[in-house]
Parts: sequence; C-alpha cells; structure tokens
Amino acid sequence: MQVLLRRAFAARRRLSWRLGGCTGFCKSEPRRISQLPRAMRLVQFQAKSSTGPRIGLEEKDGGSVIDLNAFDPSLPNTMRAFLEQGEAGLAVARRAQESSQYALPRSEVTLLAPITSPDKVICVGMNYADHCLEQNVKIPQEPIIFSKFSSSIVGPYDEIIHPAESKEVDWEVELAFVIGKKGKHIQESAAMDYVAGFTVAHDVSARDWQMKRNGRQWLLGKTFDTFCPLGPAIVTKDSVSDPHNLGICCRVNGELVQNSSTSQMIFKTDALISWVSQFVTLYPGDVFLTGTPPGVGVFRKPPVFLKKGDMVECEIDELGTIRNKVV
Repeated sequence: MQVLLRRAFAARRRLSWRLGGCTGFCKSEPRRISQLPRAMRLVQFQAKSSTGPRIGLEEKDGGSVIDLNAFDPSLPNTMRAFLEQGEAGLAVARRAQESSQYALPRSEVTLLAPITSPDKVICVGMNYADHCLEQNVKIPQEPIIFSKFSSSIVGPYDEIIHPAESKEVDWEVELAFVIGKKGKHIQESAAMDYVAGFTVAHDVSARDWQMKRNGRQWLLGKTFDTFCPLGPAIVTKDSVSDPHNLGICCRVNGELVQNSSTSQMIFKTDALISWVSQFVTLYPGDVFLTGTPPGVGVFRKPPVFLKKGDMVECEIDELGTIRNKVV
C-alpha cells in the first residue's frame, strides 16, 4: 500500500499545477461553492445593534446574515444550545431561510466562530496519505487522536496571537465537522446521522512544543490561545456535495503553501465518529478536526514558520475561507 500511494502521489504532483511544493487541487479559478439549492450556512455573529452573540444563517458565502433570534425569539443565542435542539431547531432555520426575513447586511455583523465552548475539540493526526508521504512515515493503522482546549477557538477573521514561548509556529488547514446529537458506541453505518455540518479549521501548531518539549506530548503545542480559528459557517451536511472530495488549501501572505483534496483523508468522518465514540460520549457542538495535507512549514527545507504580520488563509471548496493575521 505504501508503494502504491507513493507512486500515485508522485504522478499527481507531476501532472498538477502547484506552487511551493503543493499538490495542485485548489486551482487559481474561483472556489467551488455548494451547488445544492439553498445551502444552509449556520453562523454565530455579533450585531452592531445588539449585545452578546446571536445565531444566524449566511444567505451565501460572504452574504447577508438572517438573524434567527429575531425570526424566533425562543431560539437560544449560542450555536451549541441551538444544536442541542436537534431537528426542531433546524426546522426553524429552514423556515427563516425560506422567508428571507430579518436579513442583516454583512457590514452590520461580525462573524464569530460558528461554535464556541464545545465540550470537546477532537483532533486527528497523520490523517492525509499525502501528508504521511511528505514525512516518509507509514500510513496509520488506526486514528491518531489528540485534543485542543476549547479556549483556543477564535473566529474566522480574528487574530492569531504568536506566543512569546514559541519560535516555531506553523500552519495546518483542516476540514472540521460538528456533532449534532449525543451518542456513544456509534456504528460506522449510522455515524453521519450524528453530524450537524462541516466547517473550515486552522490547527495552528507550535512545533517546538509539539515535537521537542513536554515529553513530545502534542497538547501544549496545539492549544495556545487563538490556535483554533474556525468558520466562517457550519455548512449543514445536506448542503455539502461530498465532504471527502473537496479541494483544501492554505495560503500564507498570498503564497499557496498547502494544496490537496479531502479525498486524501485516510479515516473519513464516519470512521472517526465510530472510533472516538468507543471511548467518550459525543455531545452536540463537539468539534472534530480531521487532519492536514502536505505543505506545512516544519517539513520544508529549510523549515519555514509564521511570524508576526503574516496573513494566513485556509480555504475549502463549498465551505469558504477563513483569514487570520498573526500578531
């Protein structure tokens, strides 16, 4: 299997357009936005006219936001509480989408992370075949699981704070999915029933703390404050054509540094849910980060790391783009 994957990866690199060693899936043409009718994009936002977070629907990527709390004041004003309502909450969101009432211009809202304070942020290491080949390591036989603290979550356009404690801060674009209902010991065949939707994540990583310090345990290097930008929206699963066949890429100061496809994921969404739910109960709002493709800074020759002033853009087909400046 390793030999076949290596040959396929080499052929893909020869045939594809690429920049900076990337694999060539996110082309220069505009990103694919969901072609499914009336795609539902759930957001958390702050309105200029109100205090505190509110939940809403992006009418399109970058478009106006329908204020769900104005449409139905009985709805909770946080995404986690909204997801706990299950299908009843989603039914209200669909009615609001059909009505197109209470739409706020984008200039009047600030998007927050689409989910905040989840019970768990579950991450998967070494989950892209091309990323494994980049490091010359074997394909994992079972998911490699670690975590970030929820305090690391920031919004899609918030700043990433470069900690004074690290000299090796790196980028990692990732597909994330959000759990929609409680479950334990979930069968793989039923796992997608537990997914609320998908979003873009940036698994910012302090490589010195991940690989050299703290006994080489990954947690501290992954969970500094602001090390988990999310957004811009949770795109409901019925609005995504195929989460495992999406272009995924990352740009630093406009340069394409990661460029692949979620088809390279070794363990897909359903397998990850089934695996992790053996050990812990999953709750609405739990976030899974599903691994990163090749092109990270630490494996470049010489290594390249983020510095203050850098702008990082993480982009996934049909989901959108998050942009975060390092300060």
